[in-house]
Amino acid sequence: MSGIVVVGAQWGDEGKGKVVDVFSSQADVVVRYQGGNNAGHTLVVNGQKTVLHLIPSGILHKRCTCVIASGVVLDAEVLIGEIKALKEKGILKASKQLLISDGATLIMPYHKIIDQSREERLGNEKIGTTGRGIGPAYEDRASRKAILFRDLFDSDVLRQKLNVALEEKNFLIENYFKKPALDIEELHAKFTALGKQLEEHRLADPSLLTATALKKKKKVLFEGAQGTLLDLLHGTYPYVTSSSTVAGSACTGVGLGPSHMSKVIGITKAYTTRVGTGPFPTELHDETGELLQKKGNEFGATTGRRRRCGWLDLVALKYAIRVNGLTSLALMKIDVLTGFDELNVAVAYKLNGKTIHEIPTSAAELEQVKPVYKKFPGWSQSLDGVRKKSKLPKAAQNYIKFIEKFVGVGCDIISTGPDRAETIWVKPLFK
Repeated sequence: MSGIVVVGAQWGDEGKGKVVDVFSSQADVVVRYQGGNNAGHTLVVNGQKTVLHLIPSGILHKRCTCVIASGVVLDAEVLIGEIKALKEKGILKASKQLLISDGATLIMPYHKIIDQSREERLGNEKIGTTGRGIGPAYEDRASRKAILFRDLFDSDVLRQKLNVALEEKNFLIENYFKKPALDIEELHAKFTALGKQLEEHRLADPSLLTATALKKKKKVLFEGAQGTLLDLLHGTYPYVTSSSTVAGSACTGVGLGPSHMSKVIGITKAYTTRVGTGPFPTELHDETGELLQKKGNEFGATTGRRRRCGWLDLVALKYAIRVNGLTSLALMKIDVLTGFDELNVAVAYKLNGKTIHEIPTSAAELEQVKPVYKKFPGWSQSLDGVRKKSKLPKAAQNYIKFIEKFVGVGCDIISTGPDRAETIWVKPLFK
């Protein structure tokens, strides 16, 4: 099989968009399998930046069919905005270049109101959600109350579902959050109109499409959002996202068995970042952290929030390798480390006076750990124009070699800058 899963191996923002864009030059189908417009995947081609929140990162390649699968929660207005922007750039020309699963869950206005209101009430204890209604939409899916993409094309079903939803949501919005109720007629008219704009992109069954493509020996990429440590079940709960972000979600979000996947590629920066609240063992609260933030331009593509920055955490990376079954790594932003006299890498933690080599499953315990660092000399040579691993500065080669040996997985891709061309291919993606 030629199914390859691309998954974030940290707390998100690792550079999955660039990796999928680079890989898509060799792919036939690219499938986004979970999350919503809380994701922000930034693509840079010849200096021109494109930021995507819902549309798969393979959209810049005309040969690719891009699919939004059933595991995604869909903000129809945001999606229409992305489609319009891509059409204006001459990127998206054919309707079948982008396909949307009939089974995708819709994000409704009441989801956003609830999401934002909850964060307001939590104050300093807030989780740090993007406020885009992601969590409440997934809640409705789990409680079997979701409005699906297919419902936009059946007026009676849409009205009936809205009627049921608003009976509950308006009670909560008015009585608990003290905000104005939503009107069913306004919502029905609005989403019927949105459906008409998106109908040409309908896909009944993403499972059938991808399985058929794989059977025909087509090359299929499965693109995840957020990162392993934000996984609802396996991340730093409760400071997590609302979906499963690990590689197994590619199977459930699309509707395929694991035997369809031949590789799982984990995306990791050469250092570590996190947006929002939650434990972060290697976070730097000093000038070094500020320099990483500045050099790496570490601002969230979705929220614009400043990313917290710290040294690379190999304890956490080993965990990501285990829970995802990673077969290789894509090491991003190694160019950002240029100019540092000394680099640190976390190889263990100290917890209650003991050295531990595995990440604690409790976020409370992870909050208490102190990283044990191994030091490396830095390098000053620019990485501009470097396209072979052997041409990297010796100190950079040694840094990468240690990472690979420590975690037991090779770095098949090394990114030396934000542009598509600034990529070192150590091994080919598809054989």
